[in-house]
Amino acid sequence: MTAAGIARLAGVGRAAVSNWRRRHADFPRPVGGTETSPSFALADVERWLRAQGKLAEVPLRERVWQQVTGHPAGAVTALVQAGCVLLLVRDRSTAWPALAAVSDQRLTETLPTALEEVLTERFGLGRAVPTPTAAELAPSVPLVRGVADLAAETGARQAFEFLLGRHLDANPRQYTLTPPGPAALMAAVAAPGAGPRPTVLDPASGTGTLLRAVEHPGALHGQDADTDLAALTALRLALASDADVRVRTGDSLRADAFPHLTADTVLCHPPFNERNWGHDELAYDPRWEYGFPARTESELAWVQHALARLRPGGTAVLLMPPAAASRRSGRRIRADLLRRGALRAVVALPAGAAPPYGIPLHLWVLRKPAAGVTPSPELLVVDTTATAAADQAGGGAARDKLDWQAVHTTVLDAWLPFDRDGTVTETPGTSRPVPVIELLDDDVDLAPARHLPPPAAGGGAAELLAVRDRLAKTLGHTVALTPPPALPAPADPATAARPTGVTVGELARTGALELRAGGAGTASFTGGPGGPGGLGVPGPGPGGAGSPGGTGSPAGPVRVLTENDVFGAQPPSGSLPDGAPEEPVLLAEGDVVVPVLGGGSLARVVDTATAGAALGRNLQLLRPDPAALDPWFLAGFLRGTANTRQASSYASTATRLDVRRLQLPRLPLAEQQRYGERFRALAEFEDALRLAGRLGEQLVQGLYDGLADGTVAP
Repeated sequence: MTAAGIARLAGVGRAAVSNWRRRHADFPRPVGGTETSPSFALADVERWLRAQGKLAEVPLRERVWQQVTGHPAGAVTALVQAGCVLLLVRDRSTAWPALAAVSDQRLTETLPTALEEVLTERFGLGRAVPTPTAAELAPSVPLVRGVADLAAETGARQAFEFLLGRHLDANPRQYTLTPPGPAALMAAVAAPGAGPRPTVLDPASGTGTLLRAVEHPGALHGQDADTDLAALTALRLALASDADVRVRTGDSLRADAFPHLTADTVLCHPPFNERNWGHDELAYDPRWEYGFPARTESELAWVQHALARLRPGGTAVLLMPPAAASRRSGRRIRADLLRRGALRAVVALPAGAAPPYGIPLHLWVLRKPAAGVTPSPELLVVDTTATAAADQAGGGAARDKLDWQAVHTTVLDAWLPFDRDGTVTETPGTSRPVPVIELLDDDVDLAPARHLPPPAAGGGAAELLAVRDRLAKTLGHTVALTPPPALPAPADPATAARPTGVTVGELARTGALELRAGGAGTASFTGGPGGPGGLGVPGPGPGGAGSPGGTGSPAGPVRVLTENDVFGAQPPSGSLPDGAPEEPVLLAEGDVVVPVLGGGSLARVVDTATAGAALGRNLQLLRPDPAALDPWFLAGFLRGTANTRQASSYASTATRLDVRRLQLPRLPLAEQQRYGERFRALAEFEDALRLAGRLGEQLVQGLYDGLADGTVAP
């Protein structure tokens, strides 16, 4: 295991592990890795942490994950073997106890036969998942037993999602992932015409996110050029669904594994800008029904491959780069797709929707022409970039700020009636059915923004008047909230009585507060066990797991407070990933949240509206004991510039705040509350200023637009 794994195991930061290595001569010696990134034996680390009182017991999921990462054949091989065992545990639940009861040697001898049976039954012949041999399973016996125990604890699907998610997070540059938001949207767009239990194909399946987004599939077909990804995807789909799963290895354009398939639906996020896609050897391929793609038009080759594998009337949805809608080299193919009614809609997504995140990608919705069916003479164009404008104005266009529910609604509100009736009412600035004849010019440019009329300025003159009135009211409120003149400091500061200071780390050790680190579906705990202490005021420690705001399995969907939400003073905008591998840290009213990256001085007190949300990445939660600490007093002193500067690390390009080093004066609770009231008033004043700024920007831009397009008189 790496230093990062040790930190996760002990619930501390990486810096603490580095300190342990320097300060403790008995710290375990590296057993592998490099000088800059050493790896350690899990058993040695566990013994040392327990001897130091820093670890009570290694959680099962962490033990299994370390067995995956430390596997002698590599993490991917370990994940495939784990997935095979999980499939056996799920599909042959009565057979596994007998297998688990035998010795390790006997298990390695008998397990391959059991796995061969279940894999053949589930995936058929020519499958992407090989059956592990006895020799390959010999070093995996602890992993096999551990992953089966994890399945009994969390479920087979959840266990594999946890391990696969950890692997993908640990290797972000190795894989191009389709996020859950666009995957769910693409599946929803394709669903109406797919029928019950559809047959679905993804010819560039990657990690299987698109196929997994399909509800109630009958058969799932996938193909990927990466052998490892194909195996992991097959196991992921088989564990998530009872559908017939067929995943194959190979390049779909050069070596199509499903040449005779007639799918109800094709979903695809193809590789972009591929020059070496097979242009030279595929010149006479029968799939190029709409024209032979140029060497620079690999995406149009994938479009025609998708259409070739559809049944008549079937729907394909592809994630495309925006250049594919306007490049001159592809205009003839685009024109033929329009003339024959194969291309039904082009949807512009906000920037940050999917990799590459800096480009606003498009969705192309295609329908294979059917005999006797006259397609609509219009193309639906939808632009959802304005849907994310409110979030972007409130704190940047970061991808975790995108309101996917709003994007989802905008697209389906336009697509469903258009698909049903062949046309739809135009929504200025958002959607429009464009007559195909208007598009068949020299460019055949399909970019939605070029064919949409602008929306009414600011919602129209009446809306601008309402914004102005709200701004005036907010400005008046801001004046009322302006802090009174500051009182001067004592004439001789050297002789003034100053309270002694105490660090957050010391308060955590005495139980006056708890520290919790956030993450996307992860939780960790550091600090004292709760008990007397804290600023000289005794009191019980705050509630732990299962208490309001503690860690626990929430009922229903959980919002996530992201660092962008904290910086922008916005409501929680994130959401837990599907199958989140660990229990989230839930916020409670009175908690104080501090961003640990960026070098700024900021702290947010959780209110009633935010309570119940999960704590996101790069955020630290401080939960004060109300009998010892006033939350507003705590948040106010944490925001002091000198305080954050002395507690920050500048050793790398990203400034990181060590929350434990932040300091507070040691004051009685009554005096804390006096400070707290002043800090609360400052926070209310700050919120009013922020709202006035947003309203002012909205009014100014609306007036510019209205004067420019004539909807507002000068």
